[in-house]
Amino acid sequence: MVDRPNKPMALATTPGLPPQPQVNFSHGNSRVTAVLPTGDSVTILLYGATVISWKNRFGTEKLWLSDAAKLDGSKAVRGGIPLVFPVFGTAPEHAPTSKLPQHGFARNSRWEFLGKSSSESTGPSDSSVKLDFGLSSATLDDAVKSQWPYTFSLIYSVSLTPESLSMSIVVTNDGDKPIDFQVLMHTYLRVDDVTKIQVTGLEDSPYVDKVDGAKTKSQTGAVSISGETDRVYTPVKGPSHAVAVTEEGETVFTVVRDNLKDVVVWNPWTEKAGGMGDFEPKDGYKQMICIEAGSVSGWTTLDAGDAFEGAQTISD
Repeated sequence: MVDRPNKPMALATTPGLPPQPQVNFSHGNSRVTAVLPTGDSVTILLYGATVISWKNRFGTEKLWLSDAAKLDGSKAVRGGIPLVFPVFGTAPEHAPTSKLPQHGFARNSRWEFLGKSSSESTGPSDSSVKLDFGLSSATLDDAVKSQWPYTFSLIYSVSLTPESLSMSIVVTNDGDKPIDFQVLMHTYLRVDDVTKIQVTGLEDSPYVDKVDGAKTKSQTGAVSISGETDRVYTPVKGPSHAVAVTEEGETVFTVVRDNLKDVVVWNPWTEKAGGMGDFEPKDGYKQMICIEAGSVSGWTTLDAGDAFEGAQTISD
């Protein structure tokens, strides 16, 4: 057979785009999941815009979610990251929010998915995705509007990278009168053994001890958990200084805040966990610690047309 020196060469394969984050809806379009090329993932319920799962590339779950959590929109989710707005707890003495249920209405409302955006990545390790959700006075049901008759809009963004999970909220006063509010990201972090953790970054900070008659105290050294804990800290080093969770000397989480002055540290312990119908297993408090970034030690006032933005980034 004659060898043809000028025979055509096979066409070179055109390099494809690097893998991109995937975003999918499930459960009757009631939840959205984003998965990075690395395998890291996050899942958010449209009910409450509640983050219910955050897994690293090995599939390890980083958030604690009660086995009895209601994920059907019938009540606020126990676990994950519920969003508290516009009141933390209840505020019967504060007229504008006195009629609202505990922790307000954001975690009990169905949010709108506004879309996704992802970074231009050159490879899996630098990929990221941001999911945006919206809630406004126009979409609230009449019962909630009657309890809190203000004109507002919320944009809540959840961003995932291979190293971190970030949440930011923008509150806009679209009305013609001032709005008072509190906001908090009620993050349930999963740990192996809560009795072996320490929380650092709160040293020398004042806090309100809600287990001890709401007395104001000052933190000495790291925080350890050996019983029911419910404290509202205002860290002296400010939001940009990391609050870290260490377990047997190893840092397992760091939380950095932006424009959120307070940190709530919460664990219900035996008796309180036993009294919550949606808290399962009853000894699940051993595998969780709430490190909650927020602005709740007072009221944030937004004048007409103004906006507030606050955020947190959790790294593992």
